[in-house]
Amino acid sequence: MIGSALGAIARHGRLVLVAGLVIGLASPAAAGAIRPHIGWLVAILLAFSAYRIGVRAAWGAFDALARTLLVVAILQVGMPLVVIGIEHGFGLSGPLALALVIMTATAPVAGVPNLTILVGGDPAPALRLLVVATGLLPLTVVPVFLASGALGDPLAVVPAALRLAGLIAVAAVVGFSIRAFVAPHPTRERVAAIDGASALVMTVLVIGLMEAVGTAIRVDPRAAGASAVAAFLANFGFQIAGGLVCRRLGRRSAAPAIGIATGNRNFVLLLTALPAAVTDPIMLFVGCYQLPMYLTPLLLAGFHRWAGQESDG
Repeated sequence: MIGSALGAIARHGRLVLVAGLVIGLASPAAAGAIRPHIGWLVAILLAFSAYRIGVRAAWGAFDALARTLLVVAILQVGMPLVVIGIEHGFGLSGPLALALVIMTATAPVAGVPNLTILVGGDPAPALRLLVVATGLLPLTVVPVFLASGALGDPLAVVPAALRLAGLIAVAAVVGFSIRAFVAPHPTRERVAAIDGASALVMTVLVIGLMEAVGTAIRVDPRAAGASAVAAFLANFGFQIAGGLVCRRLGRRSAAPAIGIATGNRNFVLLLTALPAAVTDPIMLFVGCYQLPMYLTPLLLAGFHRWAGQESDG
């Protein structure tokens, strides 16, 4: 009974996420009640992903890990340095310019494997990228912070990055262990139930992230609208660019995961380590950034399915 209900939720997971967005926007009180538990929700979500994928599929061969390291270097060092160079070259500054630097400098969000599942992609490259990218963040931020000159001491990022890396590691070990020792060969129905449970957790998670946006819409709807447009352009623009580049390079099976990871980054990791004078002006953008993130399975599923196709037919 529960399994079939979760399977039905999995089939309609994209609409379930939209419902979470609506509830979070309409009820800041509900969002505020959930927000203190976001850490636990992230851990549960990662454990579900690890169980669904399994350690063998997640890590693959050695060359897969080598490719992952290269992708991390491109996403977390190359991209922000290019953004900084363009902004300096054209004299661009202000909250949006700073937000783009922070966005490209940080690791993918913890929900990338689950978002990849919801668009029909292979979540294994997403989980692999998430673990490696978060673990390497204390190293990759150093050249970005130094090049920017506006982000302060890169060492301030280390505690937050290590905490999240530890959370991801523990959740992954729990999920992999359950898969290996309890249910090494899950049935299709059990996988569907896990997908449904993951969709429910993501829905509760997105409600908790909508508090600032719901408040902003009531206080200053024009500013909220402008920030939302900028967030959609940045998030979806980077997703599409990442997917197209991956497809062009012949890594089509990984294109949905890489594309989603390129556009959906974990702002919180860096925001907790930056001074309020830097973060306060961009918080509305950060809140609105959740909208394209959780609308990705509804609005970009067709693109990601096309990017991941092994043939053009």
